[in-house]
Amino acid sequence: MKKILSKYFAKFILSKDKKWIENPIQTQQKWFDKIISKGQNTIFGREHNLISGMNYQQFQQQVPIRDYEGLKPYIDRVVAGEKDVLWPNQPLYFAKTSGTTSGAKYIPLTKESMPFHIKSARNALLNYIHKTGNSNFVNGKMIFLQGSPILDEVNGIKTGRLSGIVAHFVPKYLQKNRMPSWETNCIESWEEKVDNIVQETLHEKMTLISGIPPWIIMYFEKLQEKTGKKITEIFPNLQLIVTGGVNYE
Repeated sequence: MKKILSKYFAKFILSKDKKWIENPIQTQQKWFDKIISKGQNTIFGREHNLISGMNYQQFQQQVPIRDYEGLKPYIDRVVAGEKDVLWPNQPLYFAKTSGTTSGAKYIPLTKESMPFHIKSARNALLNYIHKTGNSNFVNGKMIFLQGSPILDEVNGIKTGRLSGIVAHFVPKYLQKNRMPSWETNCIESWEEKVDNIVQETLHEKMTLISGIPPWIIMYFEKLQEKTGKKITEIFPNLQLIVTGGVNYE
């Protein structure tokens, strides 16, 4: 049933996406107008004279390009619990990065932005189904290599890795086939975690593997170390790898 329904669902979603994909300029303008309208009454908006109806050239003149450090004074105010700084009210979550370049970073995730993180992952799978006509993988085991779903709180706002936050939004129809176990997912040490994932998945009918490239590569290397086999021999039913975030090279 899942296999059949997924094909119809994929066709429906991709037909909706096609409308904005074929009209990129109009789509960008629509979202630009929405964001300016929502952001004009924030501290950032007032300091940069954002006004509903302004055009892109005006925006370029008012808002200089900045890296995280350039935005950090505003982020610090959001983390401290202040409202209406970069976006109306407060964020739902903070995605905390590992800080490989300049220490830990807090990325605000709002109620308006969260659905896009979820839909983009879902639509990657649906796009594969729609383009290939192959939906067999939905009946096999699927692994999502991700950070711990255990969240901390910073001034009342739940905080954790983005992949750990997103883990709370995996749809119910994927939960039954999802791996690894919740207990393994909650292990903080990646070395220990990947060893447990190998134990749990080694003899399963894996059809989908998802994660950022370094984690997938490490997982594959551990599997090969343990078995002396190639990944295609360990998981002959593997059909799809979904990845992003980091260039493999």
